[in-house]
Amino acid sequence: MDLHVTLTGTGDLTAQIYAQLRDAVLEGRLAGGDRLPASRDLAVRLDVARGTVTAAYDRLLAEELLEARRGAGTFVAPGCVPPAAPTRAARAAGVLTPRGPWQVPGEPPQLPGEVAVDFSVGVPDPDLFPLATWRRLVSGALRRGRLSTVTYGDTGPSRLEEQVARHAGLSRSVSARPEDVVVTAGAQQALDLVARLLVEPGDVVAVEDPGYTAAARLLETHRARVRGVPVDGEGLVVEALPDAARLVYVTPSHQHPTGAAMSLARRIALLQWASRHDAVVVEDDYDSEFRFADRPLEPLQSLDREGRVVYVGSFSKSLLPALRVGYAVAPPSLSGALREARRVTAWSGDAVTHEALADFLAEGHHGAHVRRATKVYRERRERLLDALTGLDEHLDVVPSAAGLHVCAVLRDPELDDATVAGQTLASGVFVEPLSTRHREQPVRHGLVLGVGAVPADRVGPGVAALAAVLRRRRRRP
Repeated sequence: MDLHVTLTGTGDLTAQIYAQLRDAVLEGRLAGGDRLPASRDLAVRLDVARGTVTAAYDRLLAEELLEARRGAGTFVAPGCVPPAAPTRAARAAGVLTPRGPWQVPGEPPQLPGEVAVDFSVGVPDPDLFPLATWRRLVSGALRRGRLSTVTYGDTGPSRLEEQVARHAGLSRSVSARPEDVVVTAGAQQALDLVARLLVEPGDVVAVEDPGYTAAARLLETHRARVRGVPVDGEGLVVEALPDAARLVYVTPSHQHPTGAAMSLARRIALLQWASRHDAVVVEDDYDSEFRFADRPLEPLQSLDREGRVVYVGSFSKSLLPALRVGYAVAPPSLSGALREARRVTAWSGDAVTHEALADFLAEGHHGAHVRRATKVYRERRERLLDALTGLDEHLDVVPSAAGLHVCAVLRDPELDDATVAGQTLASGVFVEPLSTRHREQPVRHGLVLGVGAVPADRVGPGVAALAAVLRRRRRRP
């Protein structure tokens, strides 16, 4: 019998004894029929209370790894370990491997860490969130009368889905009945559910290039063949779409990450292309509620006459990412299946958050918050654009009229945006390089700067630090 138990003196002593005895059994160092020391003897050897050892033995007895024989002692249960039990190291490593695209680890999003100026993309300012109002609505949602109505069933549109249908119609001219709306855990889950319904392994799906990398990664996990399609000043280049594409993912109102808006002619061309190729278009309208022009372009969904567009929205940018609430507006031919896909994967989500958000929309707080936040973001955005004007010898700013970020392309083809971003970060300023958002199209080097996380008075110093890096890089031979 190979029994060695050592205690570190820190942590739960019973847990240490249990774990070491269990490993000895599972690894075959203690064989079936081996007798363990009496609990009193092992307690004396380890200098612990007898109850500590007894508790570890009792747990192993409950797991049927040990057996107690009256008048004889405690023994390793016969037949409880397979002949070739793995070592502890082998069990820790595991023998299972993920399939297909899961074998390749995804790239985590770039995070700024502790910086003086944070131009992170897609991050709203949490200080603008009406916390007192939200706390009151959450308290109301927690009342027993509300929660008793929430079950595992899905009897049709929820209160939140009714409010979302109204909200999307008023704010973005989206044509939606409550039964067409499916609330999800963020826009990412909405895209996942659509892919479950429409994408078969091997199907070609098209994404913008450069584009939103998390969406492309998700589609790859459905074993789709993801193709990058170029983007210009009018948005996705429809003529470059692969004929075999089954699904096209676009961000037409504020292209991620360039910020370009898809022109009306290009939108109509995309819908005509989808009709000819029997494809679905997923329109991700992730942050266009913050608009800085008089009249926004109509969403693709409102131009769709055949029911080929799934409109995806989110409250992560207009409120907080932590709420994890998004939604899909699907054509009637898909809405039932989309609701069923949500039911079998995540049920209906966080009932308390959904109830509070339904009240938040119904009482007009969301519209008021967006109006207030837009004024704040407008000032930051104007300061950023004014500051970037002084760098026109280094950068070409991509025109945009909505959203929480601005993109600027580097003029000097010799400059590497990742290097510029790294050196700017060393100065305490975080900016995102554009090149990391490309898949297969020729890489354009540029910088993407968000206005959600940076106070207005820090915009100027942040751009000044970036300017110093650009001028220093350009002077180098």
